[in-house]
Amino acid sequence: MIARFIAPAFALIAFALPASANVDIQRVTSPGGLEAWLVQDNSIPFVAIDLWFDGGGSADVEGARGAVHLMAATLEEGTGDLDSQQFAATLEGLAASFSFSTYRDNLVVSAQMLTENREDALALLRGALVEPSFDPVAVERVRTQVIQGLQADANDPNDIASLTFNELAFQDHPYGSSLDGTIESVTALTRDDLVTAHRNILVRDRVAIGVAGDITPEDLGVLLDNLLGDLPLAEIELPGDVTPTLPGGVSVVDFPTPQSSVLFGHSGIARDDPDFFPAFVMNQVLGAGGYRSRLMEEVREQRGLTYGISTWLSLGANSPMMMGGFSSSNDLVGEAIEVVQAQWADIAENGITQAELEAAQRYMTGSYPLRFEGNSEIAGIMAAMQSDDMPVDYINTRNDNVMAVTVEDIQRVAARLVDPDGLHFVVVGQPEGLEASN
Repeated sequence: MIARFIAPAFALIAFALPASANVDIQRVTSPGGLEAWLVQDNSIPFVAIDLWFDGGGSADVEGARGAVHLMAATLEEGTGDLDSQQFAATLEGLAASFSFSTYRDNLVVSAQMLTENREDALALLRGALVEPSFDPVAVERVRTQVIQGLQADANDPNDIASLTFNELAFQDHPYGSSLDGTIESVTALTRDDLVTAHRNILVRDRVAIGVAGDITPEDLGVLLDNLLGDLPLAEIELPGDVTPTLPGGVSVVDFPTPQSSVLFGHSGIARDDPDFFPAFVMNQVLGAGGYRSRLMEEVREQRGLTYGISTWLSLGANSPMMMGGFSSSNDLVGEAIEVVQAQWADIAENGITQAELEAAQRYMTGSYPLRFEGNSEIAGIMAAMQSDDMPVDYINTRNDNVMAVTVEDIQRVAARLVDPDGLHFVVVGQPEGLEASN
């Protein structure tokens, strides 16, 4: 992921929300039919816009792995008569900030600007989105940066673990390979590959839009058509769902390091599943709650087997997963895995206690408003919500949904979701006394 932030002064002009995190979202439809969610706040002369284009790195065409990532990284490298240096200088002169980031399921564009410079900033952004130059000199420079990143990843145990787990779980599906591509695939990419990736991803009918700040719904509608109206409609099918093929067990990747990196997981739960909130709260108790979680207590505090361990619900559009990770010295990693397996089995069979539930609910509801500390954060959250097909009132009802979860709900969902026999561990290092099971 390559992103550039040019105006740190934006950190000084964010607005805070009340502790309840109630957010007044307006749904805006442009004259041309583009829909956005808007939180209007005219108290400061600043606007943040997030654009989440569906597909992301998973939409690479066959034989061009890494094209979407490289394409996104070169969007800010010139448009029209502006080369990369002129583009950057113009952006800085406008006190605006753009970033272009590629994820597995989305290409995300974030923009922040002052109201007085909004028209010029958006004209520059439109050029980057609609008419990027893909200048050969700039492309080669960015390609070199990407390849250097891939070389570094090849020597990072955490990156090796992630790639290995995905290859084993998803095989030929795009989830089974790095969205950055390989050194070989990135080296072979042509300008035509970037043009194709641009045509396939930056389309106006697969974009979620979040806007926060000093703009009216009427002005936003005109803005959206000017900014995105010239983008084409989608022509390709996006990748479909995939069922992980990874059985329970342990895979070991030999890597010369005194500390093993471990990634573990199995199939998970989709965000639109009726049982999502019980699973969400259960995961907080199991491993997402930092020092308050069971795994931190059992693996670190009680036994000193790691400095940190966590779990998360990975909500990939094509295959949700329940995941976790930690690092441990080679002589202790086997014992740490046994403790994780025991805790996985215990929560599957017994669920959690009322005290654990109440502690998790207090933290989850109390910390939630802190996510909405500024326009940029709010715009991003709203775009992500639309991309995930979440209801417009999710922010205002989320804490109520967390508080509605009961111990019985979690008992039922844990029995359904948590699969001790299906839990697979990828260990990168030279673990002592631990053999691969498959």
